[in-house]
Amino acid sequence: MFSGIIEHQGRITAARRQDRDLDITVATGIPDLTMGESIAVNGVCLTVTSFDAAGTATFFISSETLDRTALGRLASGHTVNLERAVTPTTRLSGHIVQGHVDGTGRLAAVRQEGEARHITFTVPARLRRYLVEKGSITIDGISLTLNDVGAPGEGGCDADEFRIALMIIPHTWDHTTLGALKAGDPVNIEVDVIAKYVESVCQYR
Repeated sequence: MFSGIIEHQGRITAARRQDRDLDITVATGIPDLTMGESIAVNGVCLTVTSFDAAGTATFFISSETLDRTALGRLASGHTVNLERAVTPTTRLSGHIVQGHVDGTGRLAAVRQEGEARHITFTVPARLRRYLVEKGSITIDGISLTLNDVGAPGEGGCDADEFRIALMIIPHTWDHTTLGALKAGDPVNIEVDVIAKYVESVCQYR
């Protein structure tokens, strides 16, 4: 489990396709990695399959993960958001994040507002029911607060997508990969797992 508070930014040093799978090597900057530990890479829970004393780690990404996330676009030189799993004594500064991506969205626009940035993303319409204004969402592993949640088909969106808006403070902009995104770039989306459990319970009552 994760909290959506980015600890490090890593750099991809190698990305190797193997049939439908992908191996990536990441200079994590984390000196005390352990074999088999879970690390959220751009919000996707991945397993350390090898590492060295300098903190360079290798992760195997299966075709299932590639089909459901935006990790397939990663290449050597790309920067990624990293977070280690929480411990029982960790402050939960963000929200409960599993690292299990629910879908991918795309950056729509960025607008400067004072020192902050107002950013919008398009998101698959099937995720709309899990999102509420001032609720939490995870984008590329970052725990963020929703300022506005549109309806499918509104604001120039197709019927199968909708827009969300967020206000990004300078610290988050400077210490995550958000600042490197360009319009149209894909991002990993994870909705609040509590909303999914509530939906499931209500379905069977």
